[in-house]
This record gives sequence, structure tokens and C-alpha cells, in this order.
Amino acid sequence: MSLAKKALEQGEGILRLTPTWVPRSFCVPGRRIKLHPDDYYALGGMRGGIDERWFSSTTPAENGPLTSKNEGLSHVAFEEGGKTETFLLKDAINEIGAEIIGSRLWDKYKSWPMYSKFFDNMGPLPHHIHPSDEFGKLTGQNGKPEAYYFPPQVNNHGGDFPYTFFGIAPGTSKETILQCLKDFKKGDNKITNYSQAFRLQPGTGWDVPPGMLHAPGSLCTYEPQKASDIFAMYQSLVNEAIIPEELLWNACPKERWGDHDLLVEMIDWDLNVNPNLMDNHYMEPRPVESQEKMHAAGYHDAWICYRSRDYSAKELTIFPGQTVTITDSAAYGMIMMQGYGKMGVWDIETPALIRFGQLTHDEYFVSEAAAQAGVKITNLSKTDPIVMLKHFGPDNPDLVVGK
Repeated sequence: MSLAKKALEQGEGILRLTPTWVPRSFCVPGRRIKLHPDDYYALGGMRGGIDERWFSSTTPAENGPLTSKNEGLSHVAFEEGGKTETFLLKDAINEIGAEIIGSRLWDKYKSWPMYSKFFDNMGPLPHHIHPSDEFGKLTGQNGKPEAYYFPPQVNNHGGDFPYTFFGIAPGTSKETILQCLKDFKKGDNKITNYSQAFRLQPGTGWDVPPGMLHAPGSLCTYEPQKASDIFAMYQSLVNEAIIPEELLWNACPKERWGDHDLLVEMIDWDLNVNPNLMDNHYMEPRPVESQEKMHAAGYHDAWICYRSRDYSAKELTIFPGQTVTITDSAAYGMIMMQGYGKMGVWDIETPALIRFGQLTHDEYFVSEAAAQAGVKITNLSKTDPIVMLKHFGPDNPDLVVGK
């Protein structure tokens, strides 16, 4: 029997995953993702600080020529006879895909088509864009919609700039944005002069479709997204840090570098100049069903990302001392945010501090069969709730998009 089958059998349909750390050379870590203070530069100063942890990822990180092998890819941990072995979640899904993600997703995608992450930056990111599938094809990549949720447990401070720029101010011309892009090499191209910023609030989130300009603020962010790492930076100066020009052309084929008109074409103009961005893209948690019914049963379950068909996410809370069985129609990955207890055959716990390379019991992948059968969760604390975030793939049967 293969390791993937053994691990799935041992976990009764639930796979234990190892922490997946990703650096970004152009970012300064916010130091809120529980990595040990000595380990934020564990990959070396040239790679930059570790400011991301990826969840349920079968998508490699696109981090340039210094990218390490399997960077961004989640591993499964399998223990037998006192020995621990790890292997790629991607390989497990390639081997027994339908047994893990279900035939609905496997038959259509032949892969796990999303992942989630924490991104944790001390300052804001540059105003940037994730192209649509149409433009992603130019470099052989998928487009990337994404969503944000700001978990209170990892936002003890707001960083340097807890505001996010979204879109383009109504009335701005394409010629104005084109000139900003042409001015990229002049220092500050001032593109955020033509955007609008929104204050970020822990416990809320935003939906960001492809083609939408955005400059994420400095809250630690949980980010479900389509399985892609395509992006292009449209802002040249952030917090007095110069953004390398190659990142402007990151989503363009080499033969189109220098074609500023293509960069403008990648912008979904109507989406960006919409004067009601908050109405259409802001998200507050929405209870999955009657709060009275859930609370009487010992838990609270809420949608936190629900405006896209490409992914969705929930925040599940189990009250102290309670045991509940939670059913879902689709496979999902999950990360513990608070508390400890049992989930199926597994111990679950929320570490306070993690060393680079250390194994944990805070991240799992729940197969479709296990999710549909129901996952039994016990909160072993008398005072502390269990809180976990759960990320789902496309077209979740339980979700009415936008509601």
C-alpha cells in the first residue's frame, strides 16, 4: 500500500500536514504567524524574510531563480513505528485524487484547484494585480481571484499601515494610469494617488477578483485563492522601498516586456472604477444556519469568504468542553487558530511558537468522504474555545455565492 493510502487510512480520511513557510524578498515580516523570532530569515538574507505560511497547497511559489525545491508545496506527515515520513500533498492527490478531494473536483480539475495562506507584512504591499485566466495564459498560468479574512488571533497589532487600497478612483482616465506605469522607473510613480483606501478590521474580509488593483495593508491576512501565484506589481515605491522593475512585468511574456498598453489591458476597468466597492467586495461573517440552533449544540459556524465560486472559507468555533460532529459536502483544508482538543483520530492544538522545520498538530486536510460522514471534534478545554479556519475548493455545494 502506498504512503498516501496508508496516511489516509490511518487518519480515517484526514491527512496531517506540515507547516509550509514562504519568504518574499520585497517584504518585511510582521512576525505574527508564530514562527520563532530566530527563524524569520531561516532561508538566508538573500531570500528575504518569511512572511507567509501556505495551507493545503499543491501550487509552487513563484519566487524567482533562488526559489528552493518544493517551495510553497504542502507536505503530508505520516508516522509509523516511531518513524515520521513526509511526502507532497500534490503527489498524494495525483495518485488517489478522488479519494481525497472527491470525484466532483477530481473529474473536472484533476488537481486541488485552490490553496490558502497567511500573509504577514509589517508594511503595505505594492498596488498590484492578479490577471484573469485570459491574460494568465500568456505565460502559461492560471489567473487568480483571492479573498481576505483578518483573524483576530494573529492580529495583536496592526502593523505600519492597516489600510488597503482597492481599485481606481472613479473619474480616473486610462491615460493617467498608463502614464503611472510608464513612470515606474522614475522612483515614485504615485499610482495610489488614483485609488481609495479602506481601514481593515479584524474579524472581517474582502473579495478580490482577478483584474482588480489592490495594495494589501499590514494586518496579518488569511487568504483563500485560486491555485496560482501570478501577480504584477504596478506601484514602484512603497514605504521608501523601491520595487524591482521585473516585478512590473512579472505576468507578461518576455517578448511583451515594455508593452505598457498590455498592463492597462490586464486591468478590469469597470470593476476597478466601481464607486460601490465596499458594497460588492466587503465581507462580514455570516452564520451557516440559525445561531440559536448552533449555540445550543455547542458551536458556531460562519462563512467568512463567500463571494467567489473558485473557493470559500468558514470559521468554526467549538465552545469549551463541547463535543460536536460537523458535516460538510466538500473536502477542505483547515488551520487551528485557538484552543486544543481532538478531531477524529487526531490531536489538534494551536502552537504559540513554531521552529522552522518543526512538525505541528494545527493543520489538516479533510477528505470529501470524511467531511460528508461528519467530523467529530472535542474541545478538551474548560475555558478556551477551539477556533479553526476551513478552506474549500470551487463550487462548494453548501454555499450560495454572495449570500
